[in-house]
Amino acid sequence: MILLALNLTGQDLPAYQLFNAKGKKTTFKKMAQLSQEHQVVLFGEYHNNPICHWMQLKLTEALHNKTKLVLGAEMIETDNQQILNQYLAGKIDQKALDSLARLWSNYKTDYKPLVDFAKDNQLPFIAANIPRRYASKVFRGDFAGLDSLTMEEKSWIAPLPIPFDVNLPGYKNMLEMMGGMPVKNAQSTSIKDATMAHFIIKNLPLSGVFLHFNGTYHSDNYEGISWYLKQYMPAVSIMTIATVEQDQLKSLTKNI
Repeated sequence: MILLALNLTGQDLPAYQLFNAKGKKTTFKKMAQLSQEHQVVLFGEYHNNPICHWMQLKLTEALHNKTKLVLGAEMIETDNQQILNQYLAGKIDQKALDSLARLWSNYKTDYKPLVDFAKDNQLPFIAANIPRRYASKVFRGDFAGLDSLTMEEKSWIAPLPIPFDVNLPGYKNMLEMMGGMPVKNAQSTSIKDATMAHFIIKNLPLSGVFLHFNGTYHSDNYEGISWYLKQYMPAVSIMTIATVEQDQLKSLTKNI
C-alpha cells in the first residue's frame, strides 16, 4: 500500500507526501516503480481534490512509458462503455460524449485528462462502475432487486449472486457511522465494489498493469474492490494507493 497524504492548509510545501506500507516516507519514482510490479493498481482518491487528480495523470504517464497499460474508473458506468469506446476511437466528439454518457460534474477538470490520455495513446479505458439505477435498487431493497434484470442489464454488473461479508470492517464502520442503518446500505456499496472488481479482472492485461481510479473508501485497507478482486482471482497481485488529509495523518501512519 502507498499512502498519499494531502496538505490542504495552503501554507506549507510540498502539497503532498507519500508513505509506503511501513509508514516510511517514499517518493513518486519509487511508487511508480512499485506499481509496475503489480497486475492491478487501485488509486484511491478524494473526488474533489486536484492534487489527487494531478498525481493520477502523472502516474498514468509514468506507467505508460514502462509497461502495457489499461485504465479504468469508478466515474464512468459500465453501460456507457460503447459510447466511451466511440469517443476513444474518434467516432464521436466531446460534445456527443457529454450528451450521451452520464459524466460526473467534475469530469472536464478531473477525469477528461485521463480519458484523453487514453485516447491520444490508444489505450483501453474501462467504464467499471455499476449503473447507478441498479445500485439504487439494492439500496431500496436488497440484492433480490437485481434478479428481475434482463440478460443485457446483468451483463453490466458483477455476476449474481455476489459474495458479501457484512463483517468486513469497512462495511461495518459505514453502517455504524450511518446510525445503524440496514444491511442493504452496505450491500449497495458492495455491488459497486464487486462490479468494479469484475470488470477489472475481465479486462486485465496479460502482461502489464490495470490502473483503476476510485474513491479511496472503495479500496482502503485492502477491502472493497481489493477484497472482491481476491474473491474472483485469488492470485491477482494488487497495489493500493490510499488518500488521507493532513489532519488524519498522525493516527493513520501509526496503524500502517
